[in-house]
Amino acid sequence: MTHGFETLAIHAGQEPDPATGAVVPPIFQTSTYAQDAVGHPRRGYEYSRTTNPTRDALQECLAAIEGGRRALAFASGLAAEDTLLRTVCRPGDHVVIPDDAYGGTYRLFAKVAERWGLEFTPASIHSVDAVRAAITDRTKLVWLETPTNPLLGIADIAALAQVAHDRGALLVVDNTFASPYLQQPLHLGADVVVHSTTKYIGGHSDVVGGALVADDEELLGRLAFHQNAMGAVCGPFDAWLTMRGIKTLGVRMDRHCDNAEKVVEFLSRNKAVRQVLYPGLPEHHGHEIAAKQMRRFGGMVSFRAAGGEEAAVEICNRAKLFVLGESLGGVESLIEHPGRMTHASAAGSPLEVPGDLVRLSVGIETIDDLLADLEQALAR
Repeated sequence: MTHGFETLAIHAGQEPDPATGAVVPPIFQTSTYAQDAVGHPRRGYEYSRTTNPTRDALQECLAAIEGGRRALAFASGLAAEDTLLRTVCRPGDHVVIPDDAYGGTYRLFAKVAERWGLEFTPASIHSVDAVRAAITDRTKLVWLETPTNPLLGIADIAALAQVAHDRGALLVVDNTFASPYLQQPLHLGADVVVHSTTKYIGGHSDVVGGALVADDEELLGRLAFHQNAMGAVCGPFDAWLTMRGIKTLGVRMDRHCDNAEKVVEFLSRNKAVRQVLYPGLPEHHGHEIAAKQMRRFGGMVSFRAAGGEEAAVEICNRAKLFVLGESLGGVESLIEHPGRMTHASAAGSPLEVPGDLVRLSVGIETIDDLLADLEQALAR
């Protein structure tokens, strides 16, 4: 029987405990397991870096809601990214990345992976031709974010999957901003989906984690080997918290989207705002593609302050209900200045973000309260 998203989010990998009947699966907070004989684990579990029942439950749930064959859970989104790079790439290989990628992803490529011989080229992933031109004979991965962080650009996943596959490369999609509820890249031709489960999947700003989801068994086998060999795995309590968050992902995302649309409408009329960046706006350059490949347009909103960088910083400082903080995707609304906060690592690089940019993670609070806070923060 085929189940809907919300049913999978609540039940996939989360059957009642067979020993006690507990409706919520237990936390297997253990490092090791008794074996029946030398080399014969009792239930297939030996050591929790390799496998853990709570992490297995999370991985099964993640695969189900993302529409993949299998998922692997990690200690953070960057741990997932690093494992993917070291599994697929070798020194001398090449990767195409977004020219407005998340600052932590850029730092991983520029400050870590490049030192062991991996080359990368930033390209406008909003242009199929630009990505095609950036691919070389050594390109192993075409790496997308859609929507991008923090400029909310949109990439055509299906078209770029074809471009990557024509050149023998894999297409990787960071689906963190959209979440599996709004977008499922594997169904559009992607080979691997990356998540910072810290964000919308966990949804409550109380747990850090990451995930990789894929369909290809051979690739999944190699990723699982490196997950164990490199060891940056998701702990059992973190896995349990993440599963708890997933149960309400669908209803939360609908509320995030509802509130974000009203915030965008308000910002678009405010004279202190020079430009609003949101894929739900008809004038957004990726609007038509986003409407085709996403269920809705998400809870992330960015805008450029009419008064420049210092005005943007002051707006962030004046906000009260919108908490000044990094990260995103929690039930509470957040505001930040990407140039000085989440994307400071890209300063001086081709990925440097505009100084007048403000990023909002629109939460699920009462919308009138959020609009009132923005109104006072934007007032001069």
